[in-house]
Amino acid sequence: MATSSRQDFCLLAWGANSYGQHGQGHEEDQAIPRLSNKAVLHGRTIRAVSGGGGHSVVVTDDGEAFVCGQNHRGQLGLGHTANCSTLQHCSGLNQRVTNAACGWDFTLLLTDCGNLLACGSNVFGQLGIGHMTSHSPELVLIEGLKEHVLSIAAGLRHSLAITASPSVLVPESGYVYQWGTGLCSLAKRALSPDPVPSHLNSKVPSLVPGLDLKMPRAVTAGSAHCVCLTGDGDLFLWGSNKHSQLTATEPFLPIPAPLKRSLLGGEKVVNVCSGWTHVIAQTESGRVFTWGRGNYGQLGRPLANSANPKHQSADHSSQTSLPAEAHALCGATQIACGSEHNLAIVGERLLSWGWNEHGMCGDGSLADVFEPRLVPGLRPLVIGCGAGHSLAVCTGNTCKDQ
Repeated sequence: MATSSRQDFCLLAWGANSYGQHGQGHEEDQAIPRLSNKAVLHGRTIRAVSGGGGHSVVVTDDGEAFVCGQNHRGQLGLGHTANCSTLQHCSGLNQRVTNAACGWDFTLLLTDCGNLLACGSNVFGQLGIGHMTSHSPELVLIEGLKEHVLSIAAGLRHSLAITASPSVLVPESGYVYQWGTGLCSLAKRALSPDPVPSHLNSKVPSLVPGLDLKMPRAVTAGSAHCVCLTGDGDLFLWGSNKHSQLTATEPFLPIPAPLKRSLLGGEKVVNVCSGWTHVIAQTESGRVFTWGRGNYGQLGRPLANSANPKHQSADHSSQTSLPAEAHALCGATQIACGSEHNLAIVGERLLSWGWNEHGMCGDGSLADVFEPRLVPGLRPLVIGCGAGHSLAVCTGNTCKDQ
């Protein structure tokens, strides 16, 4: 998560906008960045932005949350289920928000007290509150997380969190919890007749085995897989491997398995993010490696096994199964993943690549982008992605010219 500077800034959005997730007062897709409603954020510094299937969340430095977009399951946390095409203030908060994670139709908000709040769909138990309700338009406290929450992630229909003692800011040990049954059907098919482990089939936070002594530092999630980054710079992955996003030979890994550091040039990992079916990791020297599904260009590099990656099938065998370096991203200071598209800040430039059907790459076209491409005219400070839309906090003349 990045924090913006104290300069004048603006929020821009582009890509899919069927539910008003751009916060621009309309529901039309935009293939180039456009200003979101600036007045509601005037004088505030934006700390983080995040997007879901059709909604957006903006977190400010003063701990406030602003939301817009699809709200049919209450994922905006406003106490109702009407869509909102302009940014709305989450007025019911009594704690300062520090970060947000958006699943397909639910939202997680992390507070400075180490609590985790949730709203939206709970059909798969992704709110972590058990069987209480199918959805919640009100923010609810996830009471099953007893210790201080340090990191959160939202997949398509499952959630992850790292907890540790509140007295330890950088823990020597911690715990990774998972909830939401979005991976359960895949696990049943892959593991039958063996039972599905509890962390893959729980509607309340369930301890993920094997990570408590690994100094878990950050988690990220895909549509049906999970990734944990440890304090030692190692990655552990589990869940679906349909698109080789786990770099394993098995189609499904029920428990975390380490990624061989040799696949990343022997270096430690310092940052990781995940799309629905691909993973991006940055090492201590600034190199960026990508792997998993690549047929929309989401890996940001040419695929060695296909002269025409656009026409690759979606099965496991047709993908680049091992990490390889995306050289254009070396030295990136931020990287954000949507479902199948991505943004990165390299220097003072904003780059985009991947699926572009709704214009989420911001180049004015609807053609998929297979290598990182400049989004012109922007000076980005903070970036985030929804499933099919992009968000950027920018500074300078951008705020006046768009």
